[in-house]
Amino acid sequence: MSVSTAPSQSVPVLRNSAFRVTNGVNRGDPVMIAEELLHDDIYGLVEDDTQHRLAIAYDRVRDGFVIAEDTEIGTPGADLAVDCAITMMSTDSSTCEILVLVEVDNNELAEIYLVPLAQLHPKMDYTLVGIDETAGAKRMSELACVSFTRSTMITMASGAQKPIEELRIGDRVLTRDDGPQQIRWIGQSTMRAVGSFAPICIKAGTLNNAGDLIVSPDHRLFIYQRDDALGAGRSEVLVKARLLVNGTSVVQQDGGFVDYFQLLFDSHQIIYAEGIAAESFLIDPHTRPALPEKLETALNQVIPSHSDSTHREFEVAESLVSGDAAETLRRASTR
Repeated sequence: MSVSTAPSQSVPVLRNSAFRVTNGVNRGDPVMIAEELLHDDIYGLVEDDTQHRLAIAYDRVRDGFVIAEDTEIGTPGADLAVDCAITMMSTDSSTCEILVLVEVDNNELAEIYLVPLAQLHPKMDYTLVGIDETAGAKRMSELACVSFTRSTMITMASGAQKPIEELRIGDRVLTRDDGPQQIRWIGQSTMRAVGSFAPICIKAGTLNNAGDLIVSPDHRLFIYQRDDALGAGRSEVLVKARLLVNGTSVVQQDGGFVDYFQLLFDSHQIIYAEGIAAESFLIDPHTRPALPEKLETALNQVIPSHSDSTHREFEVAESLVSGDAAETLRRASTR
């Protein structure tokens, strides 16, 4: 198998057996593929089940997604597809979307995984009110997007600091590798800050950042170590924000809503947010569905430079990040 070297995407999933029909036509059955689901069936969460980390990669030869080698669940190398997005309504009248992922082995359905986009609670009833077989890919791409949050201060080409929500297409932003670069597209979305979408807050000073930096969980930060504290084999590293969570100086902000912003340049860039280096939007098979259709022509010209991004070699393997990695990297970058 020839798997793309693009960064793998990890999402927290439940086995489908953890969410079963408690009342309805399919009573006792777990969530299945779209054609087997029935509206108005009532589901409940199995109390003792936990979420697992499913790692996803893109296989250029197969032109599709596969389960990556560093996964915690599933069969590495197996094909993976998004079957549908379902909407559940709880007894308190709130709604929750769940993505239904299918692992395929030899053209046969092997496993089904669920990606809840909001927290599911035991001892609560959830009624199936919506089944969408077209929205799944877009929602998955939103999970993969690297995003800054409202009020994040971005360093402009002039050195001035500007809130991300005030940026406009054509504005010139300072980049680490290519100097001033024009913004080609700005994405914005508002979503519930729960589960997979809950942002990570890196509090001011944690990584020598000037202010609190709040980003999406898989957003990668670029850090220069004076010595190789993580054992990555290099001093310059890219680390996903979620791997730095320590409960004190780096926390996941669960609850309410969050405004996410994406900045696209002609090529994948390292820019400066709240005074520290972080990546811009990277177009790859994971994220492309999140972009508007009107960019299709432009993407045909931009995609190659994104796909061949040299920044991949800087990403730190998840297995190397342990303990209080934020403090380890802070010390390594200052001493």
